[in-house]
Amino acid sequence: MASLAHHHLASPIVQPGFLLRLLPGIGLCLAVTGVAYAMEAAEYALVGKAWLEALVIAIVIGAALRSFWTPGTRWHAGIVFSAKYLLEVAVVLLGASVSTGIILAAGAPLLIGIAGVVATSILVSFGIGRLLGLPVRMALLIACGNSICGNSAIAAVAPVINADSDDVAASIAFTAVLGVVVVFVLPLFGLVLGLSGVAFGTLAGLTVYAVPQVIAAASPVGPLAVQMGMLVKLVRVLMLGPVCLVLSLAVPRLALGVPPKDEFVSDAPTARRINIAHLVPWFIVGFSALLICRSLGLVPTAAIAPIGRIATLLTVVSMAALGLGVDIRTVARAGGRVTAAVVLSLLALTGISLTLLATLHIP
Repeated sequence: MASLAHHHLASPIVQPGFLLRLLPGIGLCLAVTGVAYAMEAAEYALVGKAWLEALVIAIVIGAALRSFWTPGTRWHAGIVFSAKYLLEVAVVLLGASVSTGIILAAGAPLLIGIAGVVATSILVSFGIGRLLGLPVRMALLIACGNSICGNSAIAAVAPVINADSDDVAASIAFTAVLGVVVVFVLPLFGLVLGLSGVAFGTLAGLTVYAVPQVIAAASPVGPLAVQMGMLVKLVRVLMLGPVCLVLSLAVPRLALGVPPKDEFVSDAPTARRINIAHLVPWFIVGFSALLICRSLGLVPTAAIAPIGRIATLLTVVSMAALGLGVDIRTVARAGGRVTAAVVLSLLALTGISLTLLATLHIP
């Protein structure tokens, strides 16, 4: 059930013929990307404006293809590579486009507020899941996935709470589908509320699951929204470490019963071992490093625009791959209680985020 974008690959360097196995999937993603850019150009030619940018169009085309056709084995490696590695490189490159002025403007109150939103959302989402009768582990997965960073949070939290692999797969698949829906709906929501670029970027960073999805959701509002969304989202991602630490300490006190026997659990000590790579992904470190280099003037001004264009292209290719990994039919198979828990948790997170915007007087 898990999305294609979240299958693990062995090290590409040590695999013979790995590049050849990547070509079909990457070629498919590039083809979808080409069509997305062509449709964006057609919008400009017809109405003088792109109502749907290539980022979003690529997801739609990919998801539409996936709904009618399931890519065979020969396509998998390239699609996974595009969705994961190209995406991570794109996020790193975006560090060169972030203005230090935005960071200074954020200030301590917003940083504290982000932590408060994450903590409150986890508690509220967990309560919703339990009220709907979900098992403790499933409720925790949904709460952490919704409140922090979607699939990455689910992957990091799963071994800490001894989660069942079926619950993990269902949570990841559902998050992939709902994440695409949020990318479409949130800009319309922001338009209705009349939010500024800073306010909408903050809202996107607080509510959208994955870093690239924040970019896709914020792009229609403008570069200021993208920059603010990225900063808020990165702070939100960094909350994953403290949350996993708290859960690792709380698990022995939770009524979780006998740990399930699956790949996430081998024995009690290893079940709660925290994977540092999940808590602080390498691309977050890379993004931060490039942001610091930009702040110190180590990135030539002439290089900033080309780096931004490369990042955008890689992101669109990744969006195509993510779309190809989304099976919309997963929602129908998820069950009413899980569906209700995820949707209500997301609505609760949106409400909490809007409360923070009002409290900090972000227009």
